[in-house]
Amino acid sequence: MIVPKHFFVEDAIEKRKPLAPQARRAGWVGCNILLSRIPEAGKIYIVRNRIVSDRQDVLVQWRKTGFLREESTASRGWLLNVIKCVDDIGAKEFNLEEVYAFETRLSGLYPMNRRVRHKIRQQLQVLRDRGYLKFLGRGRYRVL
Repeated sequence: MIVPKHFFVEDAIEKRKPLAPQARRAGWVGCNILLSRIPEAGKIYIVRNRIVSDRQDVLVQWRKTGFLREESTASRGWLLNVIKCVDDIGAKEFNLEEVYAFETRLSGLYPMNRRVRHKIRQQLQVLRDRGYLKFLGRGRYRVL
C-alpha cells in the first residue's frame, strides 16, 4: 500500500516520546502514521490479498485525489476529514443529513469553527468541483 504525501496532515501523525538520554540518537523524536485516520481514497493498494493491482487502476486512483496537493494545509485537513466522514457512511451514495451526523466529530477537531454545517457543505462543493463527488440533486451525492 502507498499513501500519497498530500494525505499526511497533522491529525494523521502521532508524535512519539523522545529517545532516552543514553540512546545513540538521544532526544530524537519519531512519529507514528495513524492509518486509521487516512481516508480510504488515500490508501492505494499495489498488492492486496496477494493479488497485484492493475497499473492503470493504481494510476487512476492516485490521480483521483491529486487536486489535494494544490490545497493549503488547513484546507486539505478539512477536505480529508470530510472525505473520512463520507467513508464512514459506508455507501457510494449518501445525503447531506448523513454527513451532518458527523458535525460533533468535526466540531471537536475544529473547536473555533462555529459554522461547521456551512463548512461541510462548502467542502462537499469543493469535492464536487474537483471531480471526487457527483451532486445528484436535493442534497444527494455519489462518490465517483
